[in-house]
Amino acid sequence: MKNQVTKDALSIGIAVGIYGVSFGALAVTYGFSILETTLLSSLMFTGASQFAFIGVIGAGGGALAAIAVAALLGSRNTLYALSLTNVLKAKNFKKLLAAHLTIDESTGMSVKYRDDETNTKQAFWQTGISVFVFWNFATIIGAIGASLLDDPTTYGLDGTIAAAFLALIWPRLNNKTNKLVFITAFLTAIALTPLLPPGVPILITATIAVIAGLKNA
Repeated sequence: MKNQVTKDALSIGIAVGIYGVSFGALAVTYGFSILETTLLSSLMFTGASQFAFIGVIGAGGGALAAIAVAALLGSRNTLYALSLTNVLKAKNFKKLLAAHLTIDESTGMSVKYRDDETNTKQAFWQTGISVFVFWNFATIIGAIGASLLDDPTTYGLDGTIAAAFLALIWPRLNNKTNKLVFITAFLTAIALTPLLPPGVPILITATIAVIAGLKNA
């Protein structure tokens, strides 16, 4: 079983890490330096929030709006952490590290192997570390690659953030509730984008998703 956990964690890390290339390239396209992109990816380390943050900045929104959107999307990790506290039983520095690695994938893997406490812990740590390493490595590759282009926007990189978000969301549209939330948020964003400053429509649609998530928690 331990070998299977390791294989699953590694495969998830590689699969998720690929998206990091898009993030790195998009961040540089939107004016972030390679260092800023790398720090943002390693310190924030929650894909949807990272894409939302640079998306708001890239669209001309303010820092406060970008931070609010990113924080709201990342708030789900707090709920994950509460559910994992009694399982991981981490203390001191290890507890801080566990908090940083609490993401969709590490939580999902710990739930998959929840029948055995040892496997649960292994699944969490190996998946979290695997995703972190591959995600940040891919981010650097994407950032360096985009920085070598004279004008990344001529290659359509500035338009791929929508595709990246869809790729992150698509696997989660596996029931009627998630589909309804997605459609409601999508239509709301379309309706509000011409009326409100950049970042605000995303903040409102993110709020819709969080409220729906809390009701179904």
